[in-house]
Amino acid sequence: MGELFYRLGISLLSIGVKIHSLFNTKSKKFVEGRRNLFEQLENRFSQVNQNVVWFHCASLGEFEQGRPIIEAFKKRYPDYFILLTFFSPSGYEVRKSYKGADYVSYMPLDTASNAKQFVEITQPKIAFFVKYEFWHYHLNALSNSDCWVYSISAIFRANQRFFKFYGGFHRKILHHFDHIFVQNKKVESLLKGINLHNVTISGDTRFDRVYSISQNVKSIKLFDDFARNEKVLIGGSTWEEDIKVMAPFLKEYPDWKAIIAPHDISEKNLKLHEQLIGGSSERFTKIDGVIKTETKVIIIDNIGLLSSLYQYGTIAFIGGAYGDGLHNTLEAACFRMPIFFGDQNYKKFQEAVDLIRLKAAYPLKDSQEFISIFNSADFDLEKASNSALQYVDENIGATQIILNHIAPIIDKLEIAS
Repeated sequence: MGELFYRLGISLLSIGVKIHSLFNTKSKKFVEGRRNLFEQLENRFSQVNQNVVWFHCASLGEFEQGRPIIEAFKKRYPDYFILLTFFSPSGYEVRKSYKGADYVSYMPLDTASNAKQFVEITQPKIAFFVKYEFWHYHLNALSNSDCWVYSISAIFRANQRFFKFYGGFHRKILHHFDHIFVQNKKVESLLKGINLHNVTISGDTRFDRVYSISQNVKSIKLFDDFARNEKVLIGGSTWEEDIKVMAPFLKEYPDWKAIIAPHDISEKNLKLHEQLIGGSSERFTKIDGVIKTETKVIIIDNIGLLSSLYQYGTIAFIGGAYGDGLHNTLEAACFRMPIFFGDQNYKKFQEAVDLIRLKAAYPLKDSQEFISIFNSADFDLEKASNSALQYVDENIGATQIILNHIAPIIDKLEIAS
């Protein structure tokens, strides 16, 4: 019965996304990106004579978790052919030219025939599914082939179907994995509670990624000059509701500066940011070499800079928690900064919960609470900064744990070939 409903769900997804693609750009890319997919795979993989390692990510966020493994694997085993697939256009469109993989593609919809054909064409020897990816038919096809299958940076919650009395079909999916690398002890206990013991606590590979970025960050002269000897608030992936909290803080502390990177850099949203902040701001791409003397806020109106900008911050406000969900807090933590964010949608992010417990992060109801906490005797900038960095330091190493585990498998594959 569970499999019947699963097939029905995939069928409805296929029909729904095709209809939606008639008036939605993202859905259109989802459909068009899979057109002639198997023909393209045949053309490419008919020329591959190396062992194939497949990494699958849902979207861009999962890619950032898988990326440390991809790059470390490629460095250690350069003769392997790396296939990277995405489910969502938001991942594929951004990373389709990613140099760390030998081939980047969409994953076909999870039907029995699609999965069988995909595995027969690509013939992976090892497959890694990142975080939330549990596709029944692809995992089944891999299990029936000569392939080792792993789930990495996996995270589960007790309210998911895997752990319900009616979740037998979904539990069966998890048994397709040869090993599951989980983020924490709580997840390990959940899996052992349903008789899954091929589990290792590796931690979250994102820590390795953000730590690597922080250790290799390059300075940017314009921001060097802007932030030198100044107290700077960094706004990361901000939205309207976030700026409504940040703007009064900047008015309360006129000696502070800010660098704000909106999540959405459409003209409409950039203008909204400017209106809420006031007249003391400049857009990054409009600065002609020299920042105006009166400028207190630089608004980043292009993409790709944010991870390099945290080096200039004193504190950070991370956006998203007043809306669909909190954005990345780990990059800011790597640069030894106390972190603030909205008090609504953050609890599903373990790192946010951990940072709050360590008094390195603070959820905020509104701008008054922002100012109140910052002024309170309980807030210690130095201690909060140190706690943020220590948290990252204590959680790096997941990549090495995973690679060490699969090393004997690689040895077997090399002997066989």
